[in-house]
Amino acid sequence: MLAHGFAVESAEALAELWHKRMRAELGIDGDDAADPTEMIKGRYRGRRFSFGYPACPDLEHQALLAEMLDWKRIGIDLSEGFQLDPEQSTSAIVVHHPEAEYLSTER
Repeated sequence: MLAHGFAVESAEALAELWHKRMRAELGIDGDDAADPTEMIKGRYRGRRFSFGYPACPDLEHQALLAEMLDWKRIGIDLSEGFQLDPEQSTSAIVVHHPEAEYLSTER
């Protein structure tokens, strides 16, 4: 149980790290909040949208993303329920438009 939780959190942390790196490479990391507590609140430019969450609820769209990126070449497959296998894999569509938001909520 502890290993599973660690794997889940590690996958999410790595996704966040890559998102930070993308903002740096695009030169938009200057929009990032300096305070880590503000970063946790999403005070930075760009959003990661993942299927199965409220902003993109239709998990079936994973199939299109898997086809476009050819996940099988790196050993990732989809289950019949459109879940990623291996289980702790993660996917996202990253948008860096300054007005990108998950839903119509205030930051």
